[in-house]
Amino acid sequence: MTLRPSEVLVWLGVMVGVAGTARLGVWQLDRAAQKTRLEQAVNERAPMPALSGDQLARRPDELGEQLHRRMILTGRWLPQQTVALDNRPLHGRAGFIVVTPLLLAPGDAVLVQRGWAPRDAQDRTRLPALDTPAGDVRIEGRIAPWPSHRLELAPAEQGPIRQNLDAAQLAREAGAALRPLSLLQLDGPDARDALVREWPVPSQDVWKHHGYALQWFALSALIGGLAVWYRLIRPRRGQRS
Repeated sequence: MTLRPSEVLVWLGVMVGVAGTARLGVWQLDRAAQKTRLEQAVNERAPMPALSGDQLARRPDELGEQLHRRMILTGRWLPQQTVALDNRPLHGRAGFIVVTPLLLAPGDAVLVQRGWAPRDAQDRTRLPALDTPAGDVRIEGRIAPWPSHRLELAPAEQGPIRQNLDAAQLAREAGAALRPLSLLQLDGPDARDALVREWPVPSQDVWKHHGYALQWFALSALIGGLAVWYRLIRPRRGQRS
């Protein structure tokens, strides 16, 4: 049987619709699996003993087994490179994540996410006052990836308030190489500022991704089923009758 050009276009559209919605369902299942693995890693590594400074990863391929582990570091703050990351809300309030590089004894540095501060409602450019002690400090934190990326209009930013951090740019400003990670600072004797150190755990909404996947697979089946019914089964039944 030879198909007319219009029928070819219809079947092509059906195949694209079925394949596209099925692919979206697979993507949602993959997102659910990623979050499940992340939750397992956090639960397994959080109670482990804290790592020491000489164990901190130097290369990206060394980072995987250290993520979410506790770490105790001794170093010296580089306060001139302190940056307030904008568009970081907490409990519905607008605010910043304050980050400062910590210079380590080997001569390189690690980026420390020191805590959250609310935005000043009267002056959005006003930054919170920080107590950044000079000399060596000892901090405890949790190893984390680089701060998450937010949508930005300019490819590179400068100044104390930024949407995102460019690792190479910050390393040039600090005059020291940066380790391929960041540290979420926890409360301790050296944390004498007013920053909020409430680091949310990854959202456990795996069930939502399973629900979305089911919807996409159902839509894929619906598109295919309707196409078969209206283009094949129904016309043949009409001819027989």
